Amino acid sequence: MSGSLGRVAAALLRSGRGAACGGLRGPGVRAAGSGGGGSGSAEQLDALVKKDKVVVFLKGTPEQPQCGFSNAVVQILRLHGVRDYAAYNVLDDPQLRQGIKDYSNWPTIPQVYLNGEFVGGCDILLQMHQNGDLVEELKKLGIRSALLDEKKDQDSK
Repeated sequence: MSGSLGRVAAALLRSGRGAACGGLRGPGVRAAGSGGGGSGSAEQLDALVKKDKVVVFLKGTPEQPQCGFSNAVVQILRLHGVRDYAAYNVLDDPQLRQGIKDYSNWPTIPQVYLNGEFVGGCDILLQMHQNGDLVEELKKLGIRSALLDEKKDQDSK
């Protein structure tokens, strides 16, 4: 796996900053609204996490993450070339913010779901990236990690 992400993510996590990165939204990335009132109900959250193959609940948007952990998750997905995912800004809706914590029984944001299953937060996604598990999980979803192509290019040099 690429060591560059580990260094970038570690630096982001140490600084605790969310980069105001314009242009991060690629084709298919949907910075979805919170859905309005009652968005914290288990039934509605169940529908949200199962609606798309990759779903992220974060502070801010993919274009402008509002914390370093949310930014790191966006960068990890970007490095893997994941373009088609739904992103929900929990800062827009306090009910959504608390509801997703209750739904997953996980106390922090961001939260990542793959194929309707809770994966974890930034630390788990970073670990999955570093040990190669994320490539395998994406493959199960029919998503080819861009890092495979990068590795193939490096091997051919």
